[in-house]
Amino acid sequence: MQDLSNYDKHVENAISWFWEVFPDMITAVIILIAGLWFIKFINRLTRKFFDKKDYDPTLESFLMNLISVGLKVVLFVAVITQLGVESSSLLAVLGSAGLAIGLALQGSLANFAGGILILLFKPFKVGDFISAQGVDGTVKEITIFTTKLNTFGNQVAIIPNGQLSNNNIINYNAEETRRDKIDVGIGYGSNIKKAKDILLEICAEQTTILKEPEPQVFVGELADSSVNLTLRFWAKNEDFWAAHFFVMEELKSRFDEANIEIPFPQRVVHNPK
Repeated sequence: MQDLSNYDKHVENAISWFWEVFPDMITAVIILIAGLWFIKFINRLTRKFFDKKDYDPTLESFLMNLISVGLKVVLFVAVITQLGVESSSLLAVLGSAGLAIGLALQGSLANFAGGILILLFKPFKVGDFISAQGVDGTVKEITIFTTKLNTFGNQVAIIPNGQLSNNNIINYNAEETRRDKIDVGIGYGSNIKKAKDILLEICAEQTTILKEPEPQVFVGELADSSVNLTLRFWAKNEDFWAAHFFVMEELKSRFDEANIEIPFPQRVVHNPK
C-alpha cells in the first residue's frame, strides 16, 4: 500500500509539473514555428537581394548558409530559454564549446577566414590562370576552405585558402592583354639589324600579336659568347601561348635561312697522342 501511495504521489507531482510547464512549452512551440517561418522569410529576401546583384555564386551560397545558421542558433537559444534554461548558463556552455572547437581547428579556421577574404576581394575568379604557392594553373573551383587549380598536365592542385590569402598571387587574366618577353642570342659575327628585322616581320605576320602597342626588339645584353636580343610583344590572353610558340618556332627557322647563328655551348675534346 505504501508503494501505491508513493506511486500516486509521483503521478500527482508529474501532472502538477506538466501543468506548470505547459504554458511555457506552448509558448516555446509557437516561438519555434514562428522563428522557422521568419528564417525562411529572411532567406527568401536574401536570395532576392543576391539575384539582383552580381556576386560570386560561391559567396552567395556561403552568406546564405551563414545567415541561416546564425538565425537558427538565435532561435535555439530563445526556445531553450523559454523552457526554463538560463540563457547565461547556456551561452557559457556554447562559448566554452566554441573555444574548444576553435583551438582544435585553428588551421581550418585560418582557411575559412582566407576563403571569405578571397570571395569578398576577388583576387581571382573561376577560369583565371594564376601562379600561387609554386603552382601554375587555371582556377577550377573556389570553396570556403580550399581553391582547386587545373595544372598544365591536367592535374588538380588543391591549395588551402589561408596560404593563398596571405601570400603573393600572380593573376595572368586580370587584364585583357598580356606582354610576352623572348630572349634570343645571336653570334657576334651576325647582322644585328637583320635579326631584328626578322623578329619584327614575324610579329607583323602573326595576326594574334597586337599591332598596338607595337612589338619591340632591342639589344638586351652583350654576353660572353652572344649578343642577346629581347623581343617584346602584346597579345590577348586567349591568344598568348599560340603567339609565343609561333614566334619561338619561326625565329629559329628564319635565322637558319638567313645564316644568323644562335650560339650554343660546345665542348671540344682533344685526343692527345
